[in-house]
Amino acid sequence: MDKILKERVVGIVKLIFFFFLEVYIFFNIAPYFGGMHISDIRTAVIVLLTLAVANAILWPLVSYISLSFIVFTLGIGTFLLDGFILAVLSFFIPEFSITGSSIFTVPLVIGIINSILSFILNVDETSTYYRYVLKKEMEFNNKDISDKDGFIFLEIDGLARNILEQAIDRGDMPTLKRWIDEGTHKLTKWETDLSSQTGASQAGILHGNNKNIPAFRWIEKENNNKLVSSNGFGDATMIEERISNHKGLLSNNGASRSNLFSGDASDYLLTFSKLGSIKGFYSKSWYYVYSNPYFIARVLILFLWDMFMELCSRIYHPIINIKPRLSFRGFLYFFGRAGANVVMREASTFTLIGDIFAGQRDTVYTTYMGYDEIAHHSGIRDYDAFYALRQIDKQFSYIEKAIQSSKRKYNIIVLSDHGQSEGPTFKQKFGISLKELVDELLPESVTIHSILHSNDDHFIEHFSLKDYASKNKRKLTHKLDNTFDDTLDYIRDLSNNEVYRKYITEIKRKKELLTDGEPVIDRLNDIADEVGLDIHLPHDEVSIEEAQTIVLASGNLGLIYFTDWSTRLTYEQIEDAFPGLISGLAKHPGIGFVMVHSAIYGTICLCNDDVYYMDDDKYVGNHFLDKYGENIVSHLKRTDSFEHVPDILVNSEYDSYNDQVYAFEELIGSHGGAGSTQQEPFILYPSNWELKEPIIGAENVYKFFKKEIKNSWENKVEN
Repeated sequence: MDKILKERVVGIVKLIFFFFLEVYIFFNIAPYFGGMHISDIRTAVIVLLTLAVANAILWPLVSYISLSFIVFTLGIGTFLLDGFILAVLSFFIPEFSITGSSIFTVPLVIGIINSILSFILNVDETSTYYRYVLKKEMEFNNKDISDKDGFIFLEIDGLARNILEQAIDRGDMPTLKRWIDEGTHKLTKWETDLSSQTGASQAGILHGNNKNIPAFRWIEKENNNKLVSSNGFGDATMIEERISNHKGLLSNNGASRSNLFSGDASDYLLTFSKLGSIKGFYSKSWYYVYSNPYFIARVLILFLWDMFMELCSRIYHPIINIKPRLSFRGFLYFFGRAGANVVMREASTFTLIGDIFAGQRDTVYTTYMGYDEIAHHSGIRDYDAFYALRQIDKQFSYIEKAIQSSKRKYNIIVLSDHGQSEGPTFKQKFGISLKELVDELLPESVTIHSILHSNDDHFIEHFSLKDYASKNKRKLTHKLDNTFDDTLDYIRDLSNNEVYRKYITEIKRKKELLTDGEPVIDRLNDIADEVGLDIHLPHDEVSIEEAQTIVLASGNLGLIYFTDWSTRLTYEQIEDAFPGLISGLAKHPGIGFVMVHSAIYGTICLCNDDVYYMDDDKYVGNHFLDKYGENIVSHLKRTDSFEHVPDILVNSEYDSYNDQVYAFEELIGSHGGAGSTQQEPFILYPSNWELKEPIIGAENVYKFFKKEIKNSWENKVEN
């Protein structure tokens, strides 16, 4: 009790010191505002104190009434509204006047002073406002609060379990450490699917279905060679429509905040799959964000500070020669980093606090993406990455305090959707990009289009693909006449040939002997020639010069599509059309394995001169897949069954000694493929939950969460 009393006394003293320091600064800069006059320091005290009281009493109502205007002006309207309050005060305080542009600029400056002092003095003034002002407002407007437990899911994008443990040991995440030490929560890891990225993981976690999402972006041959990107504008909406059965994690009175998909929530803010919905723009939940008059000022200060930290990082990394590092991050990344690490973070937290005080939502899921963004560019263990985790941990403490002050019990679950793996990029390590490697292995006349990034503006990506098509004076929708039906007819004719069937049976029976006397790939090619199962299918009169190739990347996972063919090409067809391409990829020191489908053997994986026959679970040569984990084969089989699997799937080499992968994107922290910690995220869950076996795959995370939520509510009814 003494400790609590001491903390409260210290907090009150800090707030008093904070207020008078704010008054002193405000009074001394007042003369620089031509449209404002304050006669003395006493008047400055009266003005700021009256403004604080007015904000506490009037602002919740004013901001609620003006919510559409505030949202439409992206929060800038809050300064105009606060300026209006100051203008009204000037009629009642003779020694104070304000006119002209000062009605806008003075509230902005007051907000900036307030935010800077809160930052420097570590005064939780914003949290105090929310607990004592917003809380009362929410409880008054939401009197019918359920007595059953609610659930808050807090996702830290891209954080692997071992990095979380390092952050806890370093003291960067004291809130999570306390939960573990006190026994309220347990920590476990789970394993992602092969496509270890947010698109596949959130689809599985929030909707229980991530089938047919082979990577961050992919080509749909049967859909006019459409390029689909997980967070492409409009594509996220389409993906959610495909995967949703309307029974998502948030379908039962849930809310989605700052996520890629909605989880079938009826209430959503800053959810990418719902950006086209007018309902999300006019959601009343924006009130939770803008109910604080200084929210925008606070975000602005933190935004600029984060940009400054990025500048320091760019100077610091070369000086101490941090490796691996990116030599160029681009000017726009300053804004991208601060947007993810500050704007989205603050908006998510304030909205969640509002959700908690309102007590109306049973489940809420939000994503904190700052760590993932910074780790991509600075490294997964960089100072800036751990700094981002410290700030996220503070948000969790604010959320915890809000729950303790609220009328409804909420359980907190912290998780990540995937981890990240580190290493020099493929181009840094080998002096060539994946696109350039493929280009070297193809005839000079073949045109290649590549997208080897996942963090740039996807509007740019959308138009670049159109530009590529027009420059080549042909649409990507052009295909050869060897359609799917033609191919099936040809294969069917061969299959009815008794000699052919016996020959194939004999080949498959002796496949383990293929290394006898010559390289496996050479022998495979000889057999393909003997059988005649190659590219020469009916109606293939278009010359090879017209073939088009698209190379995509998701971290260290590469996807190669030949868009002039309407179906997935077989190993034999690719080898006949582009001799040496597959073997060239498989033998490159930066490639860990290549997966293709053989018409003779089924799906095969190749590395150097070693082969893994997936259908028969047999190796010829080294067991090169073992280093990627005991479940790598099941992950590959699942991806191989997807509708949009590429003609050639490529995964970079994994240097297990140095624990490094080589991303095909220019990112030193990467995810999307296999190797190292990118497939090892975590779940921090309530100790009364029961986890009996390891969780493999995002869909099973969904099942775990749904089961425990259901059990909690059923137990509540029984009791």
